[in-house]
Amino acid sequence: MTAPTQRELVDQYFAGFRASDHPRILATLTDDVEWVIHGHRTTRGKADFDGEIENPAFTGSPDLDVQRVYEDGPVVVTTGEGRGVTVEHGPFRFGFNDLFTFRDGLIARVDSYVVPLA
Repeated sequence: MTAPTQRELVDQYFAGFRASDHPRILATLTDDVEWVIHGHRTTRGKADFDGEIENPAFTGSPDLDVQRVYEDGPVVVTTGEGRGVTVEHGPFRFGFNDLFTFRDGLIARVDSYVVPLA
């Protein structure tokens, strides 16, 4: 059996978020993964990352529509739109750009840029 491609791992990552499937997401990551949500927070390591998969400020799983995927060497960039529900303010829409940096066949860093949409 061949190892999944970088794009396939990114697909698994997003499918995991859509279903709040922690093991599926965590299987795509290195143990020392870093997740930088620019303008908000940075998490380091799988345990911290796992805590952000279902952040208590949100309810349910997000609806994520990946619209573009670009790959160059160890980096995969995605853009898209999403919908979610916050505990405090209810439903919201957002645009996102995630940059995935790979090391040894797994995601070692995620740079997330999230912009609210009307």
